[in-house]
Amino acid sequence: MTKNIFFKKAFAVAAVTLYCSGGLFAAEKPQILKPCTQCHQAEANKLRGTVGSVSGKAETIQVETGATWIVKFDEKTKINNWQQPVNKIPKEKEIAVVFAEKEGKLYAESITVKPPAKVRDEQLIKAEALSKLIALGADKGNYIIIDSRPAPRFGEAHIPGAINIYDADFDKNIEKLPKEKDKILVFYCAGPT
Repeated sequence: MTKNIFFKKAFAVAAVTLYCSGGLFAAEKPQILKPCTQCHQAEANKLRGTVGSVSGKAETIQVETGATWIVKFDEKTKINNWQQPVNKIPKEKEIAVVFAEKEGKLYAESITVKPPAKVRDEQLIKAEALSKLIALGADKGNYIIIDSRPAPRFGEAHIPGAINIYDADFDKNIEKLPKEKDKILVFYCAGPT
């Protein structure tokens, strides 16, 4: 009898723990991906992160914020900065999702896709010009190349001679930049945003 009560109590505690980790206390998970905090602050009922995956059939989108959020969408969901169906948003694309919680599930009221960054033409370097600089070498070419992707991506592959300063940790790594102010700084990342 005592064993039975113990198992019932243990089951109840486990059930409450599972319920709290999925629904009611979901706000304990990060709602904003670290790199997004450079420009944005966490907001109630808004997720900022990257796309994990999208299921058109199940009408769900995974939002990666340092934790995985599953958010339902439908024909009422407003889509901003995107002209194609939601399931065509590429994996790892930066998004913001305004959501409402109903019956323990998250429903997207809007999904905003981050538009490409706008860089002035005079601040861009063409691949040919960069190849010529690399051929000269860092000293003769008077340049430094900075890979602003996370360290695991840098470790997978990077431009020869590049240093890694992850965008989200830039302020903590300014000492890695050259002291000489006349050096050409070339930054690159994983895409156009």
